[in-house]
Amino acid sequence: MPQVKIVARNFMDMVASLPAVKLDLLYDNSFICEAILRSLPPLAKKYLLQLLYIDIPISAKSMEEWVLPDGFSKHKVAIDRLIQLRVMTETFDRKKEATYQLNPKFQFNLQKHIVHGGVLPREPMPSNITVRLPSLEELEAYAIEQWECFLLHLISSSEAGKTTNISSSMMKIFQRGLLSQSRDDREPPRLTESGFQFLLMDTNAQLWYIIREYITNAEERGVDSADLIAFLLELSFHVTGKAYNTNTLTDLQRSIIKDLSDLGLVKLQQGRKESWFIPTKLATNLSISLADTTSRKQGFIVIETNFRLYAYSTSKLHCEILRLFARVEYQLPNLIVGAINKESLYKAFQNGITSEQIISFLQQNAHPRVAERTPSVPENVTDQIRLWESDLNRVEMTPAHLYDEFPSKDVFEAACDFAREYGGLLWEDSKRMRLIVKADILTEMKEFLRRQK
Repeated sequence: MPQVKIVARNFMDMVASLPAVKLDLLYDNSFICEAILRSLPPLAKKYLLQLLYIDIPISAKSMEEWVLPDGFSKHKVAIDRLIQLRVMTETFDRKKEATYQLNPKFQFNLQKHIVHGGVLPREPMPSNITVRLPSLEELEAYAIEQWECFLLHLISSSEAGKTTNISSSMMKIFQRGLLSQSRDDREPPRLTESGFQFLLMDTNAQLWYIIREYITNAEERGVDSADLIAFLLELSFHVTGKAYNTNTLTDLQRSIIKDLSDLGLVKLQQGRKESWFIPTKLATNLSISLADTTSRKQGFIVIETNFRLYAYSTSKLHCEILRLFARVEYQLPNLIVGAINKESLYKAFQNGITSEQIISFLQQNAHPRVAERTPSVPENVTDQIRLWESDLNRVEMTPAHLYDEFPSKDVFEAACDFAREYGGLLWEDSKRMRLIVKADILTEMKEFLRRQK
């Protein structure tokens, strides 16, 4: 299976890739216009709000005067993002000078939303109908449990601890690129190189990767990706912890809600007559940019200068992730004890995890007692991790074949020229008439030598 590049961005890139017609349909919804505003880089937000009540084109030169010379790179990023999302259009006059103007539909609906506010298609259910709703703390614990259970299922279904309700078809969609299926159906799927990298990513980056993969595969399931994106963005405006009646959803939205509940984005509850869904923070953060959600979380890892590792956590997931690059010696109810050594790191490197990813994971999850130190991970540890990786990469293995006992010097030199022409010559010894060629050209080399005979 081809490897996928894990990208830590939100799915606004998916919005930008939609055809112009579908984007214009999305911008009929004022909440989606606000979601787009939320997702923009700070400078792009500023430009959008400055242009919101200007109905005439603005020249590119005029907008360049709004920033200092050292901010021109950010200016270009902001302009490019607005154009990608069709929030702003770019036109050129006869002198080939650029002018910018906001998308009229987007401009009108965002103006209306800012001045008059908006009403979601559904209101929270009254408390006298719903049963006891979970507190915000209980809801956050539920979201973490569901998400960790899903990730444990990726690592090993036996480690998940409980049977998940994630359908096999959904698991195949989520695992595309993260798992590789063995030819022997009796063997469980194995994590790919991208899968190992995925597990070390921040939770928000993981979530956005999964959602983007879900959207990418929507049309294969007969779902319009624009409708799916619209509902996901709309869902981000619901209130965390409030109950919303599932009868207000379309059939498509009900199936989406079921999938999202498997991942901990919403919690489903059933009353005597009605059923409802309760959004968690994972759902209400969907329209916020990655930069806005990377506030420091509570870390749990302490690394000592002797490479000993202590992780203050009760999570099975944390233990399994640490096993990817460290030797876990024992696990107490709230403490995981282990060490980082050459063998555990070589195993990680062979699985496609890099030294920088490991160091970044240790730094981002440093325990509060050491997080304030500079550096939070001892320098001798980070230096040694990088050195062990460079040692492993010092020798590169290339499958090859040795040829000797040539009948004449002319045949030997012809074989060298042939291998060199195909880019497969690795080494030659003209005195002993021996050469080594890459295994990639084995078939061509055999045919050439057969003709020489």
